Amino acid sequence: MSASLHTRTEGDAPVVLITGTSSGIGRACAFHLARSGYRVFGASRQPQCPSANFVPLVMDVTDDDEVREGVARILDETSRIDALINNAGIGIAGAIEDCSIDEVKSQFETNFFGTFRVCKAVLPAMRTRRTGIIINMSSIAGVVGLPYQAIYSASKFAIEGMTEGLRMEVRSFGIRVVLIEPGDFKTNFTLNRIKTRASQRESPYRDQFHRTLSIMEKDELNGPAPDAIAAQVARILQMKSPRPRYTAGTRLQQLAPAAKKLLPTSLFYRMLGAIYEIE
Repeated sequence: MSASLHTRTEGDAPVVLITGTSSGIGRACAFHLARSGYRVFGASRQPQCPSANFVPLVMDVTDDDEVREGVARILDETSRIDALINNAGIGIAGAIEDCSIDEVKSQFETNFFGTFRVCKAVLPAMRTRRTGIIINMSSIAGVVGLPYQAIYSASKFAIEGMTEGLRMEVRSFGIRVVLIEPGDFKTNFTLNRIKTRASQRESPYRDQFHRTLSIMEKDELNGPAPDAIAAQVARILQMKSPRPRYTAGTRLQQLAPAAKKLLPTSLFYRMLGAIYEIE
């Protein structure tokens, strides 16, 4: 799936659909791939300013009709989708006890069911052409459950399981499926994080919640720019046989999944608790 601005025209440039391109990782991927010669359609639930680099598309991943219509529009214009990057997501923070059922459903509706919807919508066209690649954006929090972001972690754990199964199901149709597990990056995710209603009242978890969340947010705000993930995505798109998953982030964050497997369980969670000052 090699592409170059100097060797390809718009008609034969690989077509990429990226969700969640209004900011952060999605937007970085859209600009990077467009500059690299891909024909990029960038989807967001809200209208985006027109860009010379990629085609903005209004598509809320929580809406069946919008997903179906968005994918149909791309196929009408290009006849194919060579790559899908499922990046759209939200973060809801709060103690498990302070999460309402509606808040949990909202978390899963965007992160898990949104990813599922878009995968399901693009697969028939990829399967017919017997080629394509799907990159699902998970998180290191999808491998290591985080305190006060446990519901977010759960949604990413679900993406991990679905992606592993999907990878095996579509392999015979020439479709590659990959997970990327980012750590802390400096994006609008921190600003847009939703705190549960109960966590902002007189919750018994309130002090610990705010202390732990402030540590997490500091790590995010001091994290690297998302351009590194965009470059990683570009490399994966070029691979004939990519690995099932790739981590991204600081060296310590990238080591966390391996540490969870290798260290004694009690030691690993004592270390994690110390990082987030869990009493």
